[in-house]
Amino acid sequence: MTHATARQPAASTHPVVAAELRRRREDIQLRVADAITAFAGSMNFVYLHAVVFAAWMIWLEKSPWPTLTLVVSLEAIFLSTFVMIGQNRQAAFAQAKANHDFTVAEHELHDNTEITRLIHELTVEIHNHYLGVARGRSSTPAGNGGNP
Repeated sequence: MTHATARQPAASTHPVVAAELRRRREDIQLRVADAITAFAGSMNFVYLHAVVFAAWMIWLEKSPWPTLTLVVSLEAIFLSTFVMIGQNRQAAFAQAKANHDFTVAEHELHDNTEITRLIHELTVEIHNHYLGVARGRSSTPAGNGGNP
């Protein structure tokens, strides 16, 4: 998801996506987590670390770099936690979207079934009208519930 999409949902945005974007905008913890993961997943993060680690190894600490190892290990712990937070949020979002899509599909199925039933009734009525069959009685066995 791009930063532009995260800030401003489009008019044609899926309702679940729009709700998730609103929730992220309103929660300071989610905004902080999003900012950290966005930076940690960028090339700027890689470049910064390459420069900082090189400088640290050259000027700040001599071999075998015990403090650098501690800092990098702690950073890995925190970054992996942010990755898991992001994955959990993405899974919850995917489930909410799937639930919404299922509900919409069920409504469409119900509507289509009702439309099909009405079309069948109209077809039988038109057929009976042109054949001069009394109302409520069909000229076909299917129109009479299978009775001739």
